[in-house]
Parts: sequence; structure tokens; C-alpha cells
Amino acid sequence: MKSKSNLLPKPLCGIIPPMVTPLQDRDTLDAAGLERLIEHILAGGVHGLFILGTTAEAPSLSYRLRYEVIERVCKQVKERIPVLVGITDTAFVESVNIARKACDAGAQAVVLAPPYYFPAGQPELLEYLKHIISELPLPVFLYNMPSYTKMVYEPKTIRAAADFPGIAGIKDSSGNMIYFRRLQCLLKDHPDFSLLMGREELLAETVLLGGHGGVCGGANLLPELYVGLYNAACAKDLQKIEVLHEKVMKLSNAIYTVGQYESSYLKGIKCALSCIGICSDFMAEPFHRFRQEEHDRIQRYVKELGITPAK
Repeated sequence: MKSKSNLLPKPLCGIIPPMVTPLQDRDTLDAAGLERLIEHILAGGVHGLFILGTTAEAPSLSYRLRYEVIERVCKQVKERIPVLVGITDTAFVESVNIARKACDAGAQAVVLAPPYYFPAGQPELLEYLKHIISELPLPVFLYNMPSYTKMVYEPKTIRAAADFPGIAGIKDSSGNMIYFRRLQCLLKDHPDFSLLMGREELLAETVLLGGHGGVCGGANLLPELYVGLYNAACAKDLQKIEVLHEKVMKLSNAIYTVGQYESSYLKGIKCALSCIGICSDFMAEPFHRFRQEEHDRIQRYVKELGITPAK
């Protein structure tokens, strides 16, 4: 619709990795690492790329750095796959500014979680969506991430928002399959509305039950694994699904469980990427990279899981 190209399918299906942001320090990109990471992910056959989301540590990045990420990623991807840009912010105007930057750089869509900090009611949230979507130059994917935003897009709110011009779908990272199934039931009359699962451990059942794909953090490391699982689920190849799902769970149970805090998922992915020579493991504050003991555990898991950079 508003996109500069017809690159965005309706609905968007497949594996859309939420890419990490390689950093040298708190406000400097690891540019060489970013280039390697993009090519590593694309070599796995993914169907899109989501930047400036949770896995990208976007809320901790300056606007200048976010704009640089948008420019570099869109320039390198060159419309080989759709690029989705996270625009979540507490300030309405800043979300619009990031969206306009994404459009100018050549992205195909934006992704919007509820504005955090102030707890909005569902009627207020729906009115917010109505206002902001009219200002955005690209199709919008809603992002349900209640564990971090402390806000939920209730199913009825999503159903009402689906009628707004410009809403392309939702990424649900709640991990609540009942919620996801309710969305499917409410949106049966919107076949172009993309329903994407954020929790990769639920990818197979999501696709088997009619979902459109996943935004899988582990695809930073093993994109071909998640693409393979998605394809197996589309084909209803239960034997292959069982084998590949087990590999996804092994990665989740290893890489994401090192460390003591909720940041372990982010630290684990970045640390593993550094272990295979793709990019730096520097974390935006308030986080810090794993210390040596934890780094050594990740290094061991990487070897056991057979994770190597794409050639």
C-alpha cells in the first residue's frame, strides 16, 4: 500500500529474524560485524529482516544510532527481502520520525509495540493506533510484548485495529497460545493480516495451526534451522518437524539459559555470534557482555550445537 515497492507479501509469511545490533561501544556500530551478520542471516534463506526490535536492544540506542542502523541495513539488503523497522517509542512524534527515516532508506514496513511507561487503557490504545497509523508512510505490524512494555494489545483491540488502512499484521511475543488462537479466530475475515509468532519454541505449532511464520531470535545464529522448521510445518512433515524442533529447543535450553537475569537471551545470542567470529558481543547499557566463565559456557554450547558462520 504505502510502501515504495511491492516487496512486502500480503500476508507476510516465513522466518523474519529480529536482528541483533552489533556494537563497538555504547554509541558506535560494529559496522563490519553488521555486514557479516546480514549476509549470514540472508544466506539461511529467511523471508524478511526485523531491525530495531527487542533483540536489537533498540530502546537503549540513541536516535542517531538507530538511524544509522536503518540506513546501513537497507543499503546492504537492497530489497533482496523485506526490511521491517521497529519504531516503538514513548513519544508519538519520535515513532513517526523513525518511520519516515525507514521509508526514506527503503524499508518495507514498520513494527510498533504499545508505548510503555504510562499505562493506557484499551480504548486509549486503539485511539493512539488510529492517530499514529494515519501519520506513518509504511505498512505497520503491531508488536505484542507484554513482558517488557507491561501493556497488552487485547484481541478485541487487534480486531478493531485490523480495519485501519495500513495495518499489515502482528508479532506476538506473549508466549500465550490461547491469546494467539483467539487472534486467529477474530481475524478469519482478514486473510491478508499476518500472524507471526515471536517465541521460536512455538514456531512449529503456530504454523501447523495456520499462523504465518515466526520472528525467531535464534535465526541470528542458525537461520537455515528455522527456515527448515517453517518449511516442514508448512508441508505438515511431522517427522522432520520433530527433528528440527528438538534442535530449536536444544539451542533455546543452552544459549538462552546462561546467566542470571532476563537479559540472558540477548547476551547469549550476541556472545554466540562473537564466538563464531561474526560480530562483537558488546551490549548497550544497562547490560554488559558475559564475563569469561559465562563466555566459555556459550563457546562450549556453540561447538556442541555445530553453529558456524555461513561461508
